[in-house]
Amino acid sequence: MADKTAENQQASVAVVLPIYNQTPFLRRALASLQAQTYTDWHLVVVDDGSTDPSAIAAILHDLFPEHCYTYRRLVTNHGLGAALNIALAATAAPYIAYLPADDLYYPDHLASLLACLEQQPAAILAYSGVRHHSHDYAHGQISGLPLQLVQTLHRRTVDRWVERTELVTDDLERLYWGSLRHHGSFVGTHQLTAEWVAHPEQRNRIIRESLGGGLNRYRRHYQIAHPLRFQSSEGDLLDEGTLYRRFRDRPDTPRTPDSLKILLVGELAFNPERILALEERGHQLFGLWTPDGVGFNTVGPLPFGHVTEIPLANWQEQVRQVQPDVIYALLNWHAVPFAHQVLLGAPDIPFVWHFKESPFACLERGMWPQLVDLHLRSDAQIYTSPEMLDWYDTVLPGQVRHERALVIDGDLPKADWFTQERSERLSQRDGEIHTAVSGRPFGIHPETIGQLAQAGIHMHFYGPTWGDWWSNWIAESRKVAPRHLHLEGSVLPPEWVRELSQYDAGWLHIFTSHNAGEIRRANWDDMNYPARLGTLLAAGLPLIQPDHGNAIVATQALSRRLDIGLTFRDAEDLAAQLRDTTRLAQLRENAWGQRSRFCFDTYADQLITLFRQVISAGSRRSSVG
Repeated sequence: MADKTAENQQASVAVVLPIYNQTPFLRRALASLQAQTYTDWHLVVVDDGSTDPSAIAAILHDLFPEHCYTYRRLVTNHGLGAALNIALAATAAPYIAYLPADDLYYPDHLASLLACLEQQPAAILAYSGVRHHSHDYAHGQISGLPLQLVQTLHRRTVDRWVERTELVTDDLERLYWGSLRHHGSFVGTHQLTAEWVAHPEQRNRIIRESLGGGLNRYRRHYQIAHPLRFQSSEGDLLDEGTLYRRFRDRPDTPRTPDSLKILLVGELAFNPERILALEERGHQLFGLWTPDGVGFNTVGPLPFGHVTEIPLANWQEQVRQVQPDVIYALLNWHAVPFAHQVLLGAPDIPFVWHFKESPFACLERGMWPQLVDLHLRSDAQIYTSPEMLDWYDTVLPGQVRHERALVIDGDLPKADWFTQERSERLSQRDGEIHTAVSGRPFGIHPETIGQLAQAGIHMHFYGPTWGDWWSNWIAESRKVAPRHLHLEGSVLPPEWVRELSQYDAGWLHIFTSHNAGEIRRANWDDMNYPARLGTLLAAGLPLIQPDHGNAIVATQALSRRLDIGLTFRDAEDLAAQLRDTTRLAQLRENAWGQRSRFCFDTYADQLITLFRQVISAGSRRSSVG
């Protein structure tokens, strides 16, 4: 940790400024501090592992004499809590204020906060009003959010911020404010004297799922290699240390004599630990991840270990040193630009392209040329459903090489999560039918829930409740089915079988197909295998979906082929089928018996065979113009 400590730190207010790769904001923030009408402050800057430390140091040197600030630098990023604790330890000032590098003060900010606090001796913290989202203002705490750092000033206490090694959250109440409340009240100035600046890399946007953030975006942004305890203010707790301990604690699998070096490129979406099935067969895995992922698409550093990370900054040189035998590029549309970049940048390495979701998203977002190129120039392709393969035959006529193609769903879980025994069903206890939704309830209308409730059929909702749409959906559903809609939170893979096998059936996406049996008219809903498919079938749940008739719908074709689900015309028809206990029992046994089709391990050997096939043939791209 680099250290530059000022000689004079006798100011009344320590202004703590944490910064991580936000140098373009820094001059504005510091200028707003210099403009304060209250001048008895001392600045404490903690650079939390920024990649441009010399630029930060230069700005500080340009704007302030050395006696005005204390500077600490961490070589690697440790997280907000650790940075703030280092700052608190570096000052003895009786009052603490916060100025994150991307925020700013208005001139009377410190003066008004300090006056408010001094007028109320029993108060421990004062807070201002704040501008946010350009044209939005709050005269105190922003509705639905905790107090933000930039709007607060508090008396010094012995309390310390919760650090990233304990918990990651955007809820500052849990990180620190809750501890302060034991010492006194919080009081507001009711004056707008600070700005909480909204931008894409704002910490709360990186964390909150409804704003496009989430655990994986957070991990990628801060380059975190260790497992996290992560809980946004709108989600459930995910303890990766517990979830992935079984994988991290085991040693690497000994390499086989013909071991392959497999370079994973892109992102792994859901159930990312599935790729360890390849490592468990004696192969070596490397990871090169897209810089443009989202919260629910998994990127490295991977929390379950056994995959060697390749730095993005100089990836071509690193790949040349590793000399992988094959590139396995996947999975969703967010990864298409980067996968295409690697396709062009590593032409001598055989390249296998596994694309799931969604070609239509690529069309809408201008990625179609890259997606077509990935299909035409890759050495082999993997399609997530037979219907998807048929669709590409119409999109790229004569170009799909069936001898170099596999059909494997991209989000299949790992077999480790299939080992529990089934639980007693709730219907065996109360005589009513209980169904489960795992994930967002796409297409399930409150009216349908109400109609099923009248027939004594329950819906148990496992999944995120964040976002206005789902909040409204829950409120409307509870109006019509107050006793039959149950909110269960999220269920993690180790508990899938035990938890979900309590139910009689599980819901897939509900939609109406309009393709009339013509593959060219199919859309993404028609061709998709949703990620919840493996979750439900791990527990042996029959699948619930609409009756699409003769339309081409991948999940309907799968369900009919394996006889593992029911299709319905309306709520009355569904209720009648769910009440047919003999038929439902048969579907349940069929689903339980077919579970191995829905775990990734079942297809690992086929993948390795395909990899060896393209390796033997050599890359086609090195000879392409």
